[in-house]
Amino acid sequence: MVAERASAQRLSLQEFLALPETKPASEYLYGQVMVKPMPQFQHSVLQSEICAQINQRARPAKLAYAFPELRCNFGDVSIVPDIVVLRWSNIPFQPDGAIADTVTGVPDWLIEILSPAQSPLQVMNKIGVAMTSGAQVGWLVLPERQAVLTYTGDDIPELKRGDEALPVLDVLADWRITAQAVFEFLLL
Repeated sequence: MVAERASAQRLSLQEFLALPETKPASEYLYGQVMVKPMPQFQHSVLQSEICAQINQRARPAKLAYAFPELRCNFGDVSIVPDIVVLRWSNIPFQPDGAIADTVTGVPDWLIEILSPAQSPLQVMNKIGVAMTSGAQVGWLVLPERQAVLTYTGDDIPELKRGDEALPVLDVLADWRITAQAVFEFLLL
């Protein structure tokens, strides 16, 4: 279960961001601090493979880039999705062309991989907050169910299984990936 940090008072976002980073990462949603569970083997494989597949298609043409465990600060929220995909135009760059360290904006696409110790409702809430704040696509990968709960815009989330195509960021519209293909990444 994702644990909330015990606190008699609520922190502001600025107070939260001033705290030292934790391992695993802590997240902040509207005054509540939550610690993510430590990822296990299947989670790590899915995270690595999904990032690699997205970057293989998006990076050469500078369409987008997938980042694992990237902190995103927006509104009154500081989250660390398992995977954040940013359109190339939304990646913060420094004047010398290097990537900046801080993302102050909503991810274009966020992907969460549910761990057995996580509360599905808390993860769904996090994705919902990002979607209502401007994210284009969200996935909640459910390894135990071999399904992906998908979010697009303000639509109701849809559960996808088997050979059903998953929504992707608009700049990757030519890429077709299915729920089954996601879980085949576990077959090393």
